Amino acid sequence: MKIPILLFLALTSCASNSILLESTNQDQFNVQNDSIPSSQVENIDFEIKYNLKEPDQEFDLPDILEEISGLSFDKNFEKLYAVQDEKGIIFIINKTTGEIEKEIEFHKDGDYEGIEVVGDVVYVVKSTGTIYEVKNAGKEDQEKEKYNLFLSRENDVEGLCFDEESNMLLMACKGVPATGESFEVIRYKKVVYGFDIETKEIDSIPIYDVQLDGIHKCLHTSSSIKDTEKLTDHFSYDKKDINFNPSAIAIHPLTKDIYILSSAGKTLIVLNTKGEIIYIERLNKKIHRQPEGIAFDKDGTLYISNEAKGETAKIYRFDYQK
Repeated sequence: MKIPILLFLALTSCASNSILLESTNQDQFNVQNDSIPSSQVENIDFEIKYNLKEPDQEFDLPDILEEISGLSFDKNFEKLYAVQDEKGIIFIINKTTGEIEKEIEFHKDGDYEGIEVVGDVVYVVKSTGTIYEVKNAGKEDQEKEKYNLFLSRENDVEGLCFDEESNMLLMACKGVPATGESFEVIRYKKVVYGFDIETKEIDSIPIYDVQLDGIHKCLHTSSSIKDTEKLTDHFSYDKKDINFNPSAIAIHPLTKDIYILSSAGKTLIVLNTKGEIIYIERLNKKIHRQPEGIAFDKDGTLYISNEAKGETAKIYRFDYQK
C-alpha cells in the first residue's frame, strides 16, 4: 500500500507512539530462545569479497567533513558525493585523492544523514525522513523540492540508497520502526522503507527489515562468519534492544546484495535480494571509529566514510576480491 505524502501529518503519530501499540503478531516473534535448531534452516553460502580490516587506500578529510554522514557516486562513477550532518551542502570528492573538488549549497543548516545520486538528480535525507530532491546541482538553474513524509525524528533515518529494480530510494531507520507493533517487537527490529522517486510516495510497509531472529539464524547457519560466539553475545536476546542501529545503506552493483552499516557496535550486515540476512561482521573500531557512509563503484570497489570522532575523518577504499 502506498501512502500519499500529503497524509504524513495524520500518520506521524504512528512513529512516535508505536512503542505503545499492541501487536497481533507478537507471539510470532520469539524473544525467548538464543538458539535455532539447525534442522529448521538451510545453510547460508556467502563469502564476503572484502578485507575490511585492511583498507587498500585511505583519505584524510578536511575539518568541514569531520561529521561526514553520507556517501554516494555520481551517475558515471567518476566522483564521490557526500554530506555532513550540520550543513546543507553537497560535497563533490575526487575518488582517487579524496580532495573536495566542489561544494554546492542546497539548503540551510540541518541534520542531513544520507545522500544518493540518481541520474542527474541528487537526493539528500534528513534524520526526520524529509527528502530533498536537487536538480541541476551547482548550476544556475538549480532546483530544489522538499518531500515531507510520514516518518519522524523517532524513526531517525540515517541511510539512503537507490534500488534500480524497484525505482525506489531505500531509507534505513536508526530509530524505531513506524509499524504499529508493541515495544517487545520493535525493540528487536530495524527497518528500511522505500520512497518511489516517480510517484513521490512512500510505502507504509518496510521493504526490508533486520530482526534479531534473522541475525541468530544467520549466525547458526553461515560457514563464513568468524567469531560467532562473540557475535551471539553481542546480539543477545537478554539485551534491551537489537544492538544494531543502521547508519548507512548501499546495494552492491554486481550481486545486488544490500549492505547496511551500524556505527553503534561497528557492525556490517548483508541482506540478499529476498531480505534474508546472509552475513554479519564486527568492524575493527581502530579503523572504523564511526562508519556513517557507504558506496560502491561500478566494479564493486567499496568506499566507507568515517566521522572524525576526535581525530580525522576518513574515507577508506576496499578493493573487490573477485
